[in-house]
Amino acid sequence: MTFSQFLRILLARWKPLVFTLLATSLTTLAVSLLLPKQYTATTSMVIDFKGMDPVLGILLPAQLMPGYMATQVDIIQSHKVAVDVVGALKLADNAAVREQWRDATEARGTPQDWLADVLLKKLDVKPSRESNVVEISWTGTDPQFAALVANSFSDAYIKTNLELRVDPARQSAAFFGEQLKVLRDNLEQAQGKLSGYQREKGYSSADERLDVESARLAELSAQYTMAQAQAADSLSRQRQLADFLARGANPESLPDVLANALVQNLKSQLAASEARMEQISSQLGANHPEVQRLKADIEQQRAKLKAEITTASTSISNVSRIAERREAELRQAMADQKARLMRLNQGRDEMAVRLKEVESAQHAYDAAAQRFTQTNLESQTSQTNISVLTRAIPPLQPSSPKLLLNMLLSITLGTMLGVVFVLIIESFDRRIRSARELAQAVHAPLLGVLIDDKGARRKKIRFGRSARRTDVAALGVAPKAG
Repeated sequence: MTFSQFLRILLARWKPLVFTLLATSLTTLAVSLLLPKQYTATTSMVIDFKGMDPVLGILLPAQLMPGYMATQVDIIQSHKVAVDVVGALKLADNAAVREQWRDATEARGTPQDWLADVLLKKLDVKPSRESNVVEISWTGTDPQFAALVANSFSDAYIKTNLELRVDPARQSAAFFGEQLKVLRDNLEQAQGKLSGYQREKGYSSADERLDVESARLAELSAQYTMAQAQAADSLSRQRQLADFLARGANPESLPDVLANALVQNLKSQLAASEARMEQISSQLGANHPEVQRLKADIEQQRAKLKAEITTASTSISNVSRIAERREAELRQAMADQKARLMRLNQGRDEMAVRLKEVESAQHAYDAAAQRFTQTNLESQTSQTNISVLTRAIPPLQPSSPKLLLNMLLSITLGTMLGVVFVLIIESFDRRIRSARELAQAVHAPLLGVLIDDKGARRKKIRFGRSARRTDVAALGVAPKAG
């Protein structure tokens, strides 16, 4: 089917199309006018997810933001919050409402649960994608009641959010309070054992001699570590020098020689003298006094440079021997100090164990006391990270039914249904409406087109002579000239 055929079918059967469109539009209009008006009230709330905890003073990571907001939306839509709303508005105390509950549920369950489910069906919670704002909307036939329910949901949510934070904290505070008593007894027992052992053995937990010897050992250990590093570095340099000499290489390229300031200074002076020598040699003869003097200076500078390089190379071996001797001395001193410290530590093992017991008991008690303080403060807090941005007010205009939108949708749907209805009628009663359709249907050449007299006369009046030529051409006969 071509587009032109489709248009001819619609023009030929315009009555079913118009009837379907009018029926759909009138039905939609009637339903929209008969349906009760619904009013939607909205409360906006800000959830300060990135704010600092008022008790713990910590910041939650931003990666948890999507999951946290989804959790808050689920809490708002929870049955518990809805039951709190029912209780706050005292809806279950109404006799008419209780009668409706009996009719709807046959007195099964409770009126509070049934009313909570009814309120949740008309509740809509929309979190913002770009901010921390959450909108709570409730739809009803009474604008005043809709605003009241929306605000009640926000209040109940804030209350529930606070309870979810406070109730676990109260349980934790009670638990840590009981544990503190046990930990305090353990700490007192450990301290008593330590004091008794110190009085029996004559030891002090603050022995100055032990502290001095320990500090000296730590100092020797640090010096020994540095001496080891210096000895290893000196040994590496000595091996590098030996490798250079074994290969017959010039020690001048050694890093230590290159880093020698005197060697670098002598090299700079030698390079300047050689440059001066090249400049004068091109102007003066080889026997000129100035040339001879420069030659002598250059030889002398080269000799000094060589001697200094030899001295720098020799100092590498000397430094390595000194570093090894220093390392050996510190090793022996540290071994002597360890032996001295071990002698001082004899008999203190038991006291160290008792000290550890006291420290462990003290740490456990301090940690429990800190957690008890935190949980106790959390259990007494009345602050939340949720605040109401805009409270719901009774809406002035209904949110549904939307007459204009419904009529536009009904016109679109009616037009589509009308077209479908016309095509169905055409499929059961197919007709030919043009010469081309006839030729395609019978698969034969077209000899002529018959036109009624009224149509022919109208065409002659309108088109004149060209109409006659068109009729003759349709019969397949060429018109005569003139």
